[in-house]
Amino acid sequence: MSCFPTGQVGSGFFQRWVRRILALSLMTVALGLGRAATNAVVVVLGDSLAAGYGVDPAEAFPALIQKKAESAGLPVTVVNAGVSGDTTAGGVRRLDWLLKRPVDLLLIELGGNDGLRGTPVASTRTNLVTMIRKAREKYPSIRVVLAGMQMPPSMGQDYAAEFRDLFESVARSEKTALIPFLLEGVGGIESLNQADQIHPNRQGHQKVAENVWRVLEPLLKPGR
Repeated sequence: MSCFPTGQVGSGFFQRWVRRILALSLMTVALGLGRAATNAVVVVLGDSLAAGYGVDPAEAFPALIQKKAESAGLPVTVVNAGVSGDTTAGGVRRLDWLLKRPVDLLLIELGGNDGLRGTPVASTRTNLVTMIRKAREKYPSIRVVLAGMQMPPSMGQDYAAEFRDLFESVARSEKTALIPFLLEGVGGIESLNQADQIHPNRQGHQKVAENVWRVLEPLLKPGR
C-alpha cells in the first residue's frame, strides 16, 4: 500500500515531500539542541563512589541527582566522570579533558583513595587546590563544590583527623561550597553498604544523593 496520496507520486511531489521531512527533522534537532544549550552542566569528577561501583549506573548518586533536578524543574545535565580507583592526582590529570566542554558546576568527589593509600594530606591538598584553580581559570564563573571524606580510625587517629579537616580547610581558603561528609548517614552503616562496607548499595546511594542535593540545589536555582 502506498503511503502517498493517489495521483501525487510524481518525482516533483516526492522531492517536495522529502524536503519538507528534512526541514521538519532539522527544526526538531535545532530545538532540541537549543534546549540542551540552556541546561546547566554539572560534572561529577569522582572515584568509585560516583562511578557507582557494585550498583547499576542508574542507581548511583550522580544519576539520582539528575532525577532530582528534573523533578524540581531545573534544566540540568549531570555528567558522571567517576572512575573507580581514581585519586586527586588522577583528577588533576583528567580535568583538562573534562573542561573541553563548558561546565557550570564542578563537583569534586575525590580524596577517598588518597586517604586509604596513606597519601600525605599536603599532597591531596595541593591536588584539590590545583583542580579548583584550573577550573576557574578555564571558566571564571564556574561553581565548585567539594565533597568531604573521612578515614576510618584504622588509618591512625592523627592522620584521620588531619584528613577530615582537609576538605573544610580547602573549601574555606578557595571559597567553594562544601558537602561536609559525602557519606554522612551511610558510612559505617551495614544495611546501606555493600559487603565490602566501603561502597554504598542502592539505598546508600539514595542517602548520598540527598547529602549532595542539599548543597547543589540552591546553587542550581535561577539567579544564584
